[in-house]
Amino acid sequence: MPLARSQNKYADFEELRERAVALRREGLSRRQIRDRLHVDNNDILNRLLEGEPPPEWTKRPNAKDDARDRARELRLQGWTYDQIQVELGCSKSSISLWVRDLPKPDRRRSPEEASAIAKRGWEATLRRREEERQQAKAASKSTVGHLSDRELYLAGVALYWAEGTKDKPYSRRERLQFINSDPNVITFFMRWLDVLGVARERVRFRVSIHESANVAEAEEFWARLVGVDTAAFQTPTLKKHNPKTNRKNTSDAYHGCLVIYVLKSADLYRRMEGAWYGIVGAASAADPSNRT
Repeated sequence: MPLARSQNKYADFEELRERAVALRREGLSRRQIRDRLHVDNNDILNRLLEGEPPPEWTKRPNAKDDARDRARELRLQGWTYDQIQVELGCSKSSISLWVRDLPKPDRRRSPEEASAIAKRGWEATLRRREEERQQAKAASKSTVGHLSDRELYLAGVALYWAEGTKDKPYSRRERLQFINSDPNVITFFMRWLDVLGVARERVRFRVSIHESANVAEAEEFWARLVGVDTAAFQTPTLKKHNPKTNRKNTSDAYHGCLVIYVLKSADLYRRMEGAWYGIVGAASAADPSNRT
């Protein structure tokens, strides 16, 4: 476009603004006004429509409309982003988008007050994130539903291959031996043994724990979980305490690990290993085009 033509296009800005405002008040959208006036520069269009609210029909329904309106109201009262965030539990980025055209309030707080407000804002953000985290977990949990014995069996095979003792060519260990510190994992493993038809009389238990921990209390904890008497436990394995190591697992929730053995389980081990390679083969042979 020649320079003279470019200058003439927006030469009479006030006249152009009057036309743009009139069209806005008639209910036209930004795009309609842009096309009607042949204004292809967004900065110029913003200046032409400055201070003119959009017509109601152009506003899209939004679940956050109430929060946005409240944020604008608080901003006009002189509230800061931090204060609005604490009040509404919204992110600062959203608040910024909602109120950026409003005047900034005067800063009348001390550094200590500002720090306290920022801390509350961060705590509100953490609470919101935790709620989202728990909602996502709950939604995923609800999709599992009932598990058949076959599904439990296959899940247990994968779990054992990840956490259980495995046979090696240089060290034959064809027996089921499992160790873990997570009570949920131990509970699932015991259910898996039920699916395999393993009688409780064939199962042995032993606690592996740091020597500085309460061994008797740990044995009682695991005994209650698996439903046996502590007398059925073998001599615990005590890990030597290194004073130079900064151990994190020192709370009351620390119970060490539970080691589970199954007597005369060579055949069960071979079935488990065979099933694992069956899972691997089935996954490798799956047709990716059938995945949804």
